[in-house]
Amino acid sequence: MTVPPSGETLSDHPAKAPLAVAPTLAEFEDAARMLEGVIGRTSLEPSQFLSDTLGVPVHLKLENLQRTGSFKIRGAAYRLSRLSEQERARGVVAASAGNHAQGVALAAQQLGIPATIFMPLGVPVPKLLATRGYGAEVILDGATVETPLRLAAEFAERTGAVLIHPFDHRDIVIGQGTLGLELIDDQPDIDTVIVGIGGGGLIAGVAAAVKARAAAQGRTVRVIGVQAENSAAYPPSLGAGAPVDIEPLPTIADGIQVARPGRVPFDIVREMVDEVVTVSEDDIARALLVLLERAKVVVEPAGAVGVAAILAGKITASGPTVTVLSGGNIDPLLLQRVVAHGLAASGRYMTMKIPLPDRPGQLARVSELISQAGANVIEVLHTRHGQGLQISEVILQISVETRGEEHRELTLQVLREAGFAPVVVPD
Repeated sequence: MTVPPSGETLSDHPAKAPLAVAPTLAEFEDAARMLEGVIGRTSLEPSQFLSDTLGVPVHLKLENLQRTGSFKIRGAAYRLSRLSEQERARGVVAASAGNHAQGVALAAQQLGIPATIFMPLGVPVPKLLATRGYGAEVILDGATVETPLRLAAEFAERTGAVLIHPFDHRDIVIGQGTLGLELIDDQPDIDTVIVGIGGGGLIAGVAAAVKARAAAQGRTVRVIGVQAENSAAYPPSLGAGAPVDIEPLPTIADGIQVARPGRVPFDIVREMVDEVVTVSEDDIARALLVLLERAKVVVEPAGAVGVAAILAGKITASGPTVTVLSGGNIDPLLLQRVVAHGLAASGRYMTMKIPLPDRPGQLARVSELISQAGANVIEVLHTRHGQGLQISEVILQISVETRGEEHRELTLQVLREAGFAPVVVPD
């Protein structure tokens, strides 16, 4: 991954001089005043578990508890507030898989602006219902968000509606950056801020606001960005010195699944973000599980990537650190699957297939061995039907709860030493 080493800012590279000028502290402060009463001031909560993991005090910025369930309302509300009366009369249009859609819909409702939102066909039902509940007209089309983006642009061209981009606009960056002012106000001695990256609007705003406020106080703050490794457009773009397209792979962090950085945020990120790291799908699943169990908060996968980076050892910090939980809009069915994946990734749950001779007592023997190993049986499937089975064989598929990687391996070892051949089924 082509990024500057820790402690070195991206602006130290002359060949990558920024093109877009970062917003000023005064602009962020004006936006914060405008947003009073529109957004909620989310809390900053300490995490002892993450503090012990990182070795410095760690706080969580609970933007998952923001209105509409994510930070997106900040940028959307500020962007719409700056539209002229003529622009408001023409209405607004946006494309989103969920969070931006809700932010635009609510902001438009509060300002009395007609809103049309294009969303992909597979959008989670809670996000769809919430967007419609805020009064927007929702049009479903396309398997991914790329189709809604194209359709929204065509709609704007055809009708004159104002296209509200989710991240590639200066007003969006300024609105998102109000979160950074809250961080400094609530944690004056903050040393490091960790922010997830999709298109870059949030981290560009937070980095510019935090660094401007810190500079006014005569000090510095490090800002670290985190992307899902299956959809990491920033590392190659920073290496190339300009936004480049990637082919995103599937990721549970769909909220930050972006094929190309925005031009406006990219220039600010290149100047002001100190480091960009990536995390795996297993890292993200583990982070969601930790947040549920340790912090008692529900966060969507994209909102948990900062915690994932801490748990994966990708972050170094020398002082008080804040990671932004950027959203909490997760479909309950996805949450169920992600929790199961997180348990498996943590060595606390596994499913095995064990071939057995088709004679009485074999199932009881396997159960006895698992009990001796101290594991707990969750589910059992015993079948004589399966590809490659001999007439005298059956397959036992059994799911068990274990206490971690060592206990998982112990359970497998006990079965193998008794003459069985368990095969772990990938999650």
